[in-house]
Amino acid sequence: MFDADRFAQKPVLGIIRGMAESQLSGVLEAVVRSGVEFIEITLNTPGAIPLLQLADREFSDRLCLGAGTVLTRREAENAAAAGARFLVSPTASPEVARFCREQGIPHFPGAFTPTEIQAAWEGGAFMVKVFPSSVVGPGYFREIKGPFDGIRLMAVGGVRASNACEFLEKGASAVAVGASVFSVPRMESGNHAAIEKDLKEILFEVTGFLNKINSGN
Repeated sequence: MFDADRFAQKPVLGIIRGMAESQLSGVLEAVVRSGVEFIEITLNTPGAIPLLQLADREFSDRLCLGAGTVLTRREAENAAAAGARFLVSPTASPEVARFCREQGIPHFPGAFTPTEIQAAWEGGAFMVKVFPSSVVGPGYFREIKGPFDGIRLMAVGGVRASNACEFLEKGASAVAVGASVFSVPRMESGNHAAIEKDLKEILFEVTGFLNKINSGN
């Protein structure tokens, strides 16, 4: 189950692409140790559906697992059947959005321009994925939140421990990290310590920022 309140408390999403089945246990154990609780496995990863099924069996009690790069309704159906608790898309696919509304599954469609962001939100998005955020930087979120203050946005692309809080300060409700943390060389070599360290640093910055905001300091 996707816990929206929990995600609001720990709004860091890990994006895993290119992970082999033999790497799954070590990588996800590193995520658990880091304190990050929300992870997506992209469907353009070879064998993504079996990976989701395995992750659901072994980690569903400790992680909220979703599917990323969901492009079609069929992919959405297969991912949900495999255990995905939320779906992330690079675009605002109407058929994926419709499936998510029908099934009550949180959807994070991708958008970039104001028109795309509004359309994605009106399609029933739980949160709109602004990608690539690295191209426009945190200031873009401040500008977007001007006319769209009620739309939840997630920064994807170029997020690091050093700038995660700036994205949140400017208007993002969540941040996501992918290849900079879950690089294929790291996963292949079993460098789980580096994955854990980077995630811990990002989560520490994000939760520290939120605690400061919530306390009024």
